[in-house]
Amino acid sequence: MSIIGGKKRESIEGKEFAKKVGLFEANVVAINPDLEEYKDVLGMELKEDSKATEYLTKNADGNTILRVDVWLEEIKNKDKFKAVFFLEDKEKENKDATKKQYINSVGMCSWAADPNDLFEWFTKNREYRVAFVGEEDLYNFLRTWMGNLDLRDMETTLQIDWKKLMKGNVKDLKVQVDGEYVTPVTALATIKTVEKDDGVKEYQTIYNKGFLPAYSIKQFRLLDYSSGAILSTLRSKKSKDLKPHERFVINITGEYGCKDFYILKDLKEYNSGDNLVASDKVIAEDDAEF
Repeated sequence: MSIIGGKKRESIEGKEFAKKVGLFEANVVAINPDLEEYKDVLGMELKEDSKATEYLTKNADGNTILRVDVWLEEIKNKDKFKAVFFLEDKEKENKDATKKQYINSVGMCSWAADPNDLFEWFTKNREYRVAFVGEEDLYNFLRTWMGNLDLRDMETTLQIDWKKLMKGNVKDLKVQVDGEYVTPVTALATIKTVEKDDGVKEYQTIYNKGFLPAYSIKQFRLLDYSSGAILSTLRSKKSKDLKPHERFVINITGEYGCKDFYILKDLKEYNSGDNLVASDKVIAEDDAEF
């Protein structure tokens, strides 16, 4: 007699995870995982036809788009988070096409109307070229993640073959996981809020425009960097005098900073009631905080 029964296996697509918000230390455990890596490394089973592993697409302009999924494992509780970077096979220029962004051989970026206008610190003893859309964010992450790589040494190179990337080949990134140059990082878990026809939807995200060395998280336990007084002090400093974690705060809280919900404190479970965009709270006109 045949007997078939038991609990039905849940796919990752149908599973709801508790959302978190805040700063946390993490290791990179996977980059653009395939179905086997999702199961063996991340402990998640995907459907065979899952689109989660379709990393290469085309946009409306016909340009190739590569999605780079960097999976982070929080050191303390082993929670998994996904930082996402989008690369487009298109040179990066400003809105009025008067300047282009350039990238050098250690992943630093700078803007100029003409390559002859680039600063010496950017070009000295370094190869450089026009950057492609999305490279700046990816390389900013790589420079932090590869904390054991001496980026000041003139013989150091941090370059990922662009043509290979635009074919979906991320082997040069994947082999760095647990490599000799990599270190833990401090990342920021955020909540993206999207208004849809059936209501407000919230999604777990990772701020992808800024990462810090793991030890930097200690600075956020000493001071409340969301304080108006502290922010005012930081903004009065010259850029060259800012420490890395202070520059991170300035960038994330500025006009072009993070648009999603976040806290500059240790990672904790997300409470939608704290997020005015997602909650039903009404801001009173006489509330001094607003």
